[in-house]
Amino acid sequence: MKTIITILFALFFVPAFSQPNANVATGDKIIDFKAHLIDGTEVQLKEIYNQSPLVLIVLRGWPEYQCPVCTRQVGEFVEVADQFKNYGARVLMIYPGPSEVLQEKAEEFAEDFTFPEGFYIALDPNYSMVNKYGLRWDAPKETAYPSTFVIDTKGKVIFSKVSSSHGGRADVEEVIAALKGL
Repeated sequence: MKTIITILFALFFVPAFSQPNANVATGDKIIDFKAHLIDGTEVQLKEIYNQSPLVLIVLRGWPEYQCPVCTRQVGEFVEVADQFKNYGARVLMIYPGPSEVLQEKAEEFAEDFTFPEGFYIALDPNYSMVNKYGLRWDAPKETAYPSTFVIDTKGKVIFSKVSSSHGGRADVEEVIAALKGL
């Protein structure tokens, strides 16, 4: 029991080792990048958001364990996939980590979910996208600040939320509200 309480305390109440210095915020043009989906398919971010609104979720990825808060967040988004479909939105989740184990650990993470059409996981080996966005949480057992961006079809960020802790992430209601505004 003491271990569970310690983990919960660390996840939600311990302040971040540092504060994010995100290079992307609401009102900005999103920074384009190429990524490889978990199945090996290469995607260009611009090609996705040019076709439909995009919800870009930066997970903690592989900080030497599967993050339970990421698992919960992804499950909540997958559970209401029809709402995203109603707004014509796609959801791209970024899974960062060290390249030597990233594919294996991302597959392990993804096996807990059945991803509907329009939901994708992309790998971010060695933090290239996370660094480009200023989201690298460079501390022991950390990878990236959990972040969510809603991007319109012109590449403008209409919603952004960057957490400086494991909790404090964008929830489904916030993201749906942003999509309603499109």
